[in-house]
Formats: sequence, structure tokens, C-alpha cells
Amino acid sequence: MIDQRISLPEHENIVAAARRLEGFARVTPMIESTTASAVCNAWVFLKAETLQHTGSFKFRGAFNLISQLSPEQKALGVVAYSSGNHAQAVAKVAQLSKIKATIVIPSDAPQIKIQSTKNFGAEVVLYDRAKDSREDIAASIVDDSGATLVPPYDHFDTIAGQGTVGLEIVDQLRVLNQSPDAVLVPCSGGGLIAGTAIAIKQNFPDTEIFSVEPEGFDDTARSLASGERETTAPNAKSICDALLVPTLGQLTFSINKRLLDGGITVTDTEVKKAMRFAYMHEKLVVEPGGAVALAALLNDKNNVFAGKTVVAVLSGGNVDPATFGAAIS
Repeated sequence: MIDQRISLPEHENIVAAARRLEGFARVTPMIESTTASAVCNAWVFLKAETLQHTGSFKFRGAFNLISQLSPEQKALGVVAYSSGNHAQAVAKVAQLSKIKATIVIPSDAPQIKIQSTKNFGAEVVLYDRAKDSREDIAASIVDDSGATLVPPYDHFDTIAGQGTVGLEIVDQLRVLNQSPDAVLVPCSGGGLIAGTAIAIKQNFPDTEIFSVEPEGFDDTARSLASGERETTAPNAKSICDALLVPTLGQLTFSINKRLLDGGITVTDTEVKKAMRFAYMHEKLVVEPGGAVALAALLNDKNNVFAGKTVVAVLSGGNVDPATFGAAIS
């Protein structure tokens, strides 16, 4: 198994990850949204990770980690646990690498995510989110098989891979001779925003970076305020299935408490409106968890972002038809 290094990833590690991903990951577009700009009285850009392989940013971190495994490790396969997006990413990368993947997924995850993971050739192990520990199930499989665990967010190489989203934002804005005043990023375990923050702050140190979470799952916002890792209430619920991790990671919090400028919370109703907005005005299919940053921007009641150049990351587009239809109708 790859050593879980105590040190935290830095900008040079994200640049190295980008080199590994070149030719494998898509450079996703950053769309200037004139309609969102008018609504928010700001200059709004949407980073469309919905168009990444497997429909989310997760491909980046999974590929960066798995591509560094030794031949001996690859022969024993990989294991992951996920509500769906990381599952699909690991399954896809394993398929590309011609290695076995076993994925632990909650039984209430969207069927489109479960079926897609199976379609990539992975073995799927379902569990009850309310009763079972996905970490314990995955650890048991690792112990029995000798396979390598591919964590969804709290790993040096996962964070570095996700940080390539930030590198692309930097490059795409520089083409326009622009620097962002603020970057809004969906947050659950914290890997995407941790890596993105490293890349953004290295190049634009004055840019403010905000985590965005669903109501009831604002553990990052509360952790930033308290200085300690907070957890969500066990009975909390949200349509944002990709963002329901009960607490952020140890590594990710070490980065985020240093680099983030605050946390924003949005309601499920606001998320649905953002999904509809992205579909109606930008022709983008965005899942609930992937739409939270846009939701925060569209519901900027205190005009925090008015007059500023703002990037909202759309982190995923894997939504089942019924949920999407209800949101946009």
C-alpha cells in the first residue's frame, strides 16, 4: 500500500499530478455565465467538472493515486468506499489500468451511480449507511485480499490530484488576464477544496476561498469557526448525496483551516433552483452536490460577491433522472 505521508501536499505535488493526468483527464471548460453575472452583479465563471470522465472531479484524485502503485500492488487490486462519484472514478481508473476494483457503496446511493460503477467492471458491495461502517467493511476487504485502499479525500495523492482543478482555473483565468476575487467549492470530506486552495493561493494569494455545504452538513464551516473538526448530526438529511460525509478529513482540515476564508451553507431548495438555472441557462446537467457552489452564489443575500470576479466549481453531474426532473420542472 502507498504510504500515507504525514506531510501535506504542496503546489509542486499538484503540478506533478497534472503531469501524470495529462492525456488521461479532461481539461474541463470554465464557462463565463453572463446570466449568472447579471443576477449576481458580478463576473461569474463556472468550472464544469460535470464534464470530467465519470461525471465528476473524482477521476483526478483516483488516477493520481492508482497510477503510482507498483506492479505488485496493482496485481492485488484496489478497494474504495464512496457514495457514488469516487466509486465510479476508481472503477474507471481500475478498468484503464486493467486491475481489479472492489467498491463499497451505500445501498441508498443513486442507482445511476451504482450501475455505472458496475459497468466499469468493479465488484460492488452495498451497505446500510445508517447502520454499517463503510470504513470497516473496506478495511476487512483489504485485510483479506491485500488490495490497496484508495481513499476518497483524506490522502496525500488524492488531494494533489483534486488540486489540478485549481491549476486549470489559474491557467484559464490567466488567458483572460484575470484573477479571481473569490472561488466557491463544494465540500464534504474536503479533498477537492484543499487541493484547489493550494493551487489558487499559490498563484493568487489574495483570492478568498469558500467551502459550500448543504444545510445540516456544515461540518467544515463549523470546524473553521471552532478550530476543531466538527461532525454532523446523525439524523441530518439532504438531497446532496455526494456531500454527506459526517466529518472532514484530518489532512484536509489541516490544509483548509489554514487556507480557507469561510464556509457557506445552502438549502435543498436553493440547490434545486441552481440545478435548474444551470440547465436552463448553460445547458449543463449538475447533480445536487455539484450545484451547491452555484446555489451559494445565486443566493448571495448580503451581496458579498457583488462587483467581484467569482468562480463556482460544479463538481459533479451524476444525478438520477427522477431527481433531476423534479429539480428542473
